[in-house]
Amino acid sequence: MTSESAARQRADRRTAALAQAVGDGLLGPHAPVVGLLDVDGVLAAVDALHEAFAGPAPVQHTFAAKACGLVPVLRLLADAGMGCEVASPGELEQALAAGFTYDRLVFDSPAKTVEELEFALGHGIAINLDNFQELARVDRLLAGRETSGPVGLRVNPQVGAGAIGAMSTATATSKFGVALRDPGAVDAVIEAFERHPWLNRLHAHVGSQGCPLPLIAEGIGAAYELAERINARLGHARITGIDIGGGLPVNFAGEDDRPTYADHVAGLRAAAPGLFDGRYTLVTEFGRSLLAKSGTIGTVVEYTKSAGGRRIAVTHAGAQVATRTVFMPGAWPLRVGVLDASGRPKHGPAEVVDIAGPCCFAGDLTATAAELPAIEPGDVVALYDTGAYYFSSHFSYNSLPRPAVYGYRTGADGQVRFALVREAQSVREVVEESGLAQADNLVALRTA
Repeated sequence: MTSESAARQRADRRTAALAQAVGDGLLGPHAPVVGLLDVDGVLAAVDALHEAFAGPAPVQHTFAAKACGLVPVLRLLADAGMGCEVASPGELEQALAAGFTYDRLVFDSPAKTVEELEFALGHGIAINLDNFQELARVDRLLAGRETSGPVGLRVNPQVGAGAIGAMSTATATSKFGVALRDPGAVDAVIEAFERHPWLNRLHAHVGSQGCPLPLIAEGIGAAYELAERINARLGHARITGIDIGGGLPVNFAGEDDRPTYADHVAGLRAAAPGLFDGRYTLVTEFGRSLLAKSGTIGTVVEYTKSAGGRRIAVTHAGAQVATRTVFMPGAWPLRVGVLDASGRPKHGPAEVVDIAGPCCFAGDLTATAAELPAIEPGDVVALYDTGAYYFSSHFSYNSLPRPAVYGYRTGADGQVRFALVREAQSVREVVEESGLAQADNLVALRTA
């Protein structure tokens, strides 16, 4: 199957799922916003990742939990053969609850506490140390003992930024890792491996959305060259694994998948051919690229209006689910579709319209000057490519409740089957989460 036909099939599944969600009442007046995740699309992305990296080099593919910290989604990925990269205690517990075993985890937080390090070291979880202070802390915790899992050192190749500065982790002043181009840094890294025989991996991650493949390949190539230099200096294969991070950009401008994992691997092979010859275990940490294209946010249009000659459709999906798009629309634009009240795609002459969310600030727009068929109250707006970060990383502005999330599969007969991933948060739960049980405590403090 070509990538174009796969993309068309994914779009057809999405259309069917939106219509069925409306028909089943999962999306409508009483459930005005919902997240939908195409299970077949996710599994196809996992297959494409494994296929691209097939070869003599052993590879551990891990999913970056931050991209979708929902336990059923993590369970699906674990069942599909993925590992999991976690960057906080919460993500670690989510991954364990999803069924990932300790040996399939990578712990990457740049601010690991002593307690967190002790847990990882004690359970054989692979960890990547961010800096020399953390390295010294681990040395004290080990007190001469052997480690039960891989331990790596994160390096920053300082190859520069992509189009989105906040997503670029290999800049000159990035907060992550040991900055290799700083004076004396490379010698310090080599010395660290000489002095600590339990160090056996290097980790480098250049960035994600907005980072071109040649920039990513340059950064990974620098880590590979450093690994070769360290092993030559020590006279044996001390570094046995290289964690190359993730960061494959997603095409938010169209339906097709580009670049592909195969494109990424081709760039890495050109930059560092020896990376794939089997001497190093490779670890990947892809997140957004595995899920984004398979996710959709559907939301009911509550009102339509005009202002200054511009049409505006007011929906229930805004900054609370599309935080990055609302605050950085130039960097995170979304494709938008419109369906009628029965969930069928609308057709007709296009109108220029802003798609607004429910949050109380003027910039709460998920699309600006979009050209769409005429929108009416009761219609459904679909925000495409939102499977990663969007409905899984809720922003509690205006105390808006988290929406329900459903996974779906479409059978050969065209019927869509849904599975609940996360229940919609009730307004009562919002109130309880905001400290209801402690409602009287400040008044009591005042009168004590």
